[in-house]
Amino acid sequence: MNPKIRKLIVTVEETIEEGGREVRPPTRKAVAIAVIKNPFAGRYEEDLEPLIAIGETLGGLLGEKCVTALGIQPEQVESYGKGAIVGSAGELEHAGAILHPRLGAPLRKAVKNGAALIPSAKKRGGVGATLDVPLGHKDEAWARSHFDAVEARVADAPAADEIVVVVAVTDSGRPIPRIGGSKPKSAAPK
Repeated sequence: MNPKIRKLIVTVEETIEEGGREVRPPTRKAVAIAVIKNPFAGRYEEDLEPLIAIGETLGGLLGEKCVTALGIQPEQVESYGKGAIVGSAGELEHAGAILHPRLGAPLRKAVKNGAALIPSAKKRGGVGATLDVPLGHKDEAWARSHFDAVEARVADAPAADEIVVVVAVTDSGRPIPRIGGSKPKSAAPK
């Protein structure tokens, strides 16, 4: 089943200064959002395969939009995350069906691999609800320098019968990380 997409939004957040210090190069986070019709809004459905298939489609689409927005090669992506907000006529399980079974493989292809689990968040919410999408290094799950989040919000979504699906990727970790711990081997020096 192809998603019935009402709206696509892509943004890039660039941090140039942190704690009074210049961030060189600036850290950048891209967020790609799809507002889709929830085919099971308002009713119980045992078989969520159509939502699982939608997740597979959106993983690649949104991942590619993020990479393009950053203007980098897929292998230059350092961290990623995913999330969803289900409108009030949907179930939290609808978000789970989109995010977990098959969204990951096409997202990993869009960012050139990704050995680590893709951090995720999901909730039910109304129009204008915000979601803090967790981020983690795509290959090294314990790289503390990449433990982060980015906020996602759509002013007019989700309607009761919609789902907001979010993918986020970065070209770096947090600005000026210095709490120690594991450092990613694949990260370029900043």
